[in-house]
Amino acid sequence: MSKTVLVVDDDPTQRRLIQAVLEREGFAVVHAENGDDALTKLAAGTKADVVLLDLVMPGISGQDTLQEMRARSFNQPVIVVTATGGIDTVVSAMQAGAVDFFVKPAAPERIIVSIRNALSMGALKGEVDRLKKHANGRTTFDDLIGGSPAMTMVKRLGERAAKSGIPVLITGESGVGKEVIARAVHGSSDRAGKPFVAVNCGAIPENLVESILFGHEKGSFTGASDKHLGKFQEANGGTLFLDEVGELPLDVQVKLLRALQESEIDPIGSKRSIKVDVRIVSATNRDLSQAVAEGRFREDLFYRLNVFPIEAPALRERKEDVPALVDAFIRRFNVEEGKSVVGAAPETMAFLAAHDWPGNVRQLENAVYRAIVLADAPYLAPHDFPAISGVAAPPPEAVVRPVATAVPQALPTAAELVAEMPKDAPVRILDERGHLRTLEDIERDLIQLAIGIYAGHMSEVARRLGIGRSTLYRKVKEQGLEDVVEQIAAQG
Repeated sequence: MSKTVLVVDDDPTQRRLIQAVLEREGFAVVHAENGDDALTKLAAGTKADVVLLDLVMPGISGQDTLQEMRARSFNQPVIVVTATGGIDTVVSAMQAGAVDFFVKPAAPERIIVSIRNALSMGALKGEVDRLKKHANGRTTFDDLIGGSPAMTMVKRLGERAAKSGIPVLITGESGVGKEVIARAVHGSSDRAGKPFVAVNCGAIPENLVESILFGHEKGSFTGASDKHLGKFQEANGGTLFLDEVGELPLDVQVKLLRALQESEIDPIGSKRSIKVDVRIVSATNRDLSQAVAEGRFREDLFYRLNVFPIEAPALRERKEDVPALVDAFIRRFNVEEGKSVVGAAPETMAFLAAHDWPGNVRQLENAVYRAIVLADAPYLAPHDFPAISGVAAPPPEAVVRPVATAVPQALPTAAELVAEMPKDAPVRILDERGHLRTLEDIERDLIQLAIGIYAGHMSEVARRLGIGRSTLYRKVKEQGLEDVVEQIAAQG
């Protein structure tokens, strides 16, 4: 999915020029003719990954636009564009939250580098914010990626469940992101910021499950050299997430049921029960009702856990979320691996969205991770996913080295160059004798030619020559071309 740049400039010609530069590099472009227009588009939800903002505009200035963006919590990276480059202007813009600036007219390479740097900085900030939320137990349903109907339903149910202390059972295939949903339930509740403790019940040796969950006293069994609190006490005041809860042994299920009913636990070897304040969120990829029928899971515990079920959809059931997930993984792994991949090429995104993903989001995440590590181009190509696309990476181009004994080709003489040049060339490089003309003479002819071609429109002449208007007028005066300009203007 290509990145979108919002270009805010009152000059339509400048907007079109920047659009041409950006689209050649694969960016999508959205225009805004002034600050008010930009704020309106952002408020309406217009996609903008980075904003290119002119400082001098009629109405609300670029500086005021930037301040209003930050006041409204529009946190897109902003690059300011100025025609003056005054240090006070730049400092004020950077203090207001701009990440970079450049002076008009700027080389296309400068614009592209600035935008890519801004995107990288935005990705880094986003990853830092994500990690902070994850560490502090403040992940919410707004952080869940996906707007498909299936994910919208998950978010709606999860937000309702989070407002109470009701036990939640999250079901779904392996790799769909059940723990992410559990963290969002915790972070959206009044327990946000308090401990979130995750336990994979299927990964604990059976003889240690009780100790790990409920704790033990020193000397309570062979090898218990120290007191251990257990996961329930670690999560006291917060949320305990029991992943793969269907794997718990039956004897531990009895103690878990009592902990849920009485809000107290009995550590191994303890002479008294301990009160705990823990919210339980559990998850499973198995059919617990079938396990109950087969006698492998207690019916009373099942009904206690299954008060508020939430089904996490498989990725094949929400393929429209694949592009957003791919973009999110690219941002994360760019930061982790120090890469600067812009995104996935359209044909790449097409086959990624069409794939069934039997391993769900976890498989997609690992596939993007591998592609990021191996990618050399700005956009991920199908051959970066060979196991999925079936397209092998192209072989490196053979480097053709000249033979050391090859006979060097003779350089053409000045006479040959003169003979090859068209006789009606509008700007001559060589004189009649084959010698280079002076730079001043060539420049004068070139400016005169440009003035004629563009009918005296000096802004267009300056743009085509790649110089500023003030520089153009100075050169016109130095070269004595004022009469030419006047004549062409009179003809127009």
